[in-house]
Amino acid sequence: MSMVGNLRKVANLARRGRRRVDLSHPARSPLGSTVVNCVVYRDGIRRPGTDTVEEAVRHARKHRGGFVWLGLHEPTEEEFAGVAELFGLHPLAVEDAVHAHQRPKVEQYGDVLFAVFKTVTYVEHAELTATSEVVNTGEIMVFTGPDFVVTVRHGRHGSLGPLREDLEAEPQQLAKGPSAVLHAIADHVVDDYVTVAEAVQNDIDQVETDVFSPNSPRNADAGRIYQLKRELLELKRAVVPLARPLDRLATEPRSCVDPEIQAYFRDVADHLTRVTEQITAFDALLDSILQAHLAQVTVAQNEDMRKITAWAAIIAVPTMVCGVYGMNFDHMPELRWRFGYPLVLAVIATACLVIHRGFKRNGWL
Repeated sequence: MSMVGNLRKVANLARRGRRRVDLSHPARSPLGSTVVNCVVYRDGIRRPGTDTVEEAVRHARKHRGGFVWLGLHEPTEEEFAGVAELFGLHPLAVEDAVHAHQRPKVEQYGDVLFAVFKTVTYVEHAELTATSEVVNTGEIMVFTGPDFVVTVRHGRHGSLGPLREDLEAEPQQLAKGPSAVLHAIADHVVDDYVTVAEAVQNDIDQVETDVFSPNSPRNADAGRIYQLKRELLELKRAVVPLARPLDRLATEPRSCVDPEIQAYFRDVADHLTRVTEQITAFDALLDSILQAHLAQVTVAQNEDMRKITAWAAIIAVPTMVCGVYGMNFDHMPELRWRFGYPLVLAVIATACLVIHRGFKRNGWL
């Protein structure tokens, strides 16, 4: 139980209330704008900083039980070339890490494991409109080797600074090596999925309430529903493809993943499954809301057409009578009678009133 408790402490990174220093900010990095941080850990304890990445690698490999965690943010090919050569990273994985825009995946290159995670964040907005951005995505690439972890982050969010601090507060977990970092990152990413899904659900609930509200503007609902479906699709693209990679991490033995840690990838996969099911339900619910909205629009249009038709029928009576008496024939009924004109007006009014009551009785007016 202590093992499970420790891992869950590391996994629930974003939910801690204490203030953290964001080590991912370039201005706080002593190693430059691309290298966010480079730290050596031995037996789960952070060692004093080094001047260069090469020194950190030599220091970690000199002592058994040590490894390097190198964090990068959107490096160029030239900036990443030296890192790739130092750690012996495969060219295909390096290309994916530099250019980003990859699907979530896990690939093995010799004794190095390359994992891609899509990060998501909820974009706060005062009111959901037809152009509101709801979900913003980024990427984290993780190279896991026998004595190193290289993380490459793309996007303005998904900082690993708080994650690093929480891991350092649990040295017994860091002592298990680079795979502990890989597990913590995966669980951190999936926890963000849960948070974003809950926020999106609030938007969906609001749209659903507005659609069935009698005072809702009908012309605005369709745009908001469609925009929400587009944002949900972006979230789905980040979440759904990660299921297979997590399953592989949980079931396939790997030299760079500690067996004790590997079993707990199943817990991450279980959380991902719940989020996936939630997103699928959201998609189906939005489809139902959109269909209900379109049905309401159709009903409203039919009601308007019935009213127009009813008034057209009422107006047809005086139009017909006036048309007949406007033909200017000499011999027409009651044309020279003193009471002919009032009689025609009375007949027209009576006919219109009868027709109006009939339409109103049937709900057309």
